[in-house]
Amino acid sequence: MKMKKAVALSTAIGVAIAGLAFAGSASAEPVSNSYVLVGSDTLQDSTNALLNGTSVSGSNVRVFTASGSSIGSFDAFGTPAIQTKPGGAFFGRPSGSGAGVNALRASITGNPYSGNAAVPARAISGQVDIARSSSGPGTNANAAGKLLYVPYARDAVAYAYKGGTAAWSNITATQLKQIFDGSLTSIDGVTVHPRLPQAGSGTRNFFLPAIGYAAGTTSAPGVSDTGNTTPENDATVLAAGDIIPFSVASWVAQANGVTGTDSTTTANVALGSPITGTVAYTGTAPALVPNSAYYSNGSFGRDTYLVVEYARVNSADPAYDADLATLVNAPASASSLVNFGTFSSTPGAVKKKFGFLAPSTTATQRAYATL
Repeated sequence: MKMKKAVALSTAIGVAIAGLAFAGSASAEPVSNSYVLVGSDTLQDSTNALLNGTSVSGSNVRVFTASGSSIGSFDAFGTPAIQTKPGGAFFGRPSGSGAGVNALRASITGNPYSGNAAVPARAISGQVDIARSSSGPGTNANAAGKLLYVPYARDAVAYAYKGGTAAWSNITATQLKQIFDGSLTSIDGVTVHPRLPQAGSGTRNFFLPAIGYAAGTTSAPGVSDTGNTTPENDATVLAAGDIIPFSVASWVAQANGVTGTDSTTTANVALGSPITGTVAYTGTAPALVPNSAYYSNGSFGRDTYLVVEYARVNSADPAYDADLATLVNAPASASSLVNFGTFSSTPGAVKKKFGFLAPSTTATQRAYATL
């Protein structure tokens, strides 16, 4: 399993582009005295790098906050419980996009939150500021919503598999649905075992409608979810014949050696494309490049998001927080996590090294009329 615990310790607003060369990410999760990010595994490595400082783009890049305080970016997997701010409650680690958004909601409302069965539900008021989400608001979108989804980067979803034959590299969406229905049990004479990541995974929830299930579907008839704690984007968990949805950006980043872990080199594991004639990436590791034709596909390409409380980034609201707004509401600014600039000194250049492309739009979406 991936256990890439990290925290960002930033000190002033802006991006560092000179001076000390930064490594990829830290190896501990100390509490934060300002903002906290939780949620999606797909986004965590790139946000960790931006907040800790990195030179993967060829320049030293680090997103800073205004007041000289630290930002905590907590991974989707690790210890069962986390403490995000000084004196705050220990609560269940939010593992995935849905869990991250739910933690943000509980942080706003004060309602009890439990990220997993091992940790009792407890109040976490003010303990989460930003949720990483690899999927949009879906049916929760609402023009008067209390949350704001801010486009972060463009990703795509494919499938990872172990074993199989050459035919497994291009299993169509129709065949994938049959596999996850349980009605297609072998491909090219080799038995196939469908798997899904843990509940709350944005990649899981995106993949099922992409292969033909109804919008909002979160489970498949051919997959047993009893006790399912399978981490997303981790090919090391696969056994012979397994097939599982996988973020293309995560695969590219791992293979290119920028994440601190690489599950893509697991024996007999590969990434397949459900789009006939279109591969998910090009090149050879450690220089894989996302294939824009795949990422732009209407079924398998997806925008990813950072999610915040709308009131805190709305300058007309008494709860407005200018520092937080700068972090997520300034796509053209080098001091913004949602920046997608082209120069090596920008956060956008870093995100490209992590397998992302620019989002299809910079338009934000509001969601959750009630929390």
